[in-house]
Amino acid sequence: MGGYLIAIDGSPASKDALKYAIDLAEDTGRSVTAVHVVVPEQFFTGGDTPPVNFAEANRELVLSSIEDAETHGQELLDEASATADGEGTSIDTGLLYGEPVERITEFAEENDFEAIFVGHRGTSERYEGLFGSTAKEIAGRATVPVTVVR
Repeated sequence: MGGYLIAIDGSPASKDALKYAIDLAEDTGRSVTAVHVVVPEQFFTGGDTPPVNFAEANRELVLSSIEDAETHGQELLDEASATADGEGTSIDTGLLYGEPVERITEFAEENDFEAIFVGHRGTSERYEGLFGSTAKEIAGRATVPVTVVR
């Protein structure tokens, strides 16, 4: 019996998706796992290779930005755990790394999740404008049912 996978990005819609999934999980006896995807900045900047003499400085910049993103992601997951505690249940949490649509759908498939829950609009409208709606792309790519919560 697979559980429910929730993609958390800190947006109000993803918080609603979490609460919706927790309520549904309580009714159906399923487990809930919340994940946040850490996206390396190079994914958005195209990952151009800097000149050799800047390579080390650039690497440190990327590492510190990933570290900040990890810290932020962990804070969001801790908040999700606190929300679950408030609902009288507990959830599993984890950080994923890479392109969100790819990582969420792969993680769901690899771990036999029964369904994915996402908010209808994420925190980053700038990136949604560039890449289309993340929720829509997850729904199009996933091999399990996807619930988009408004």
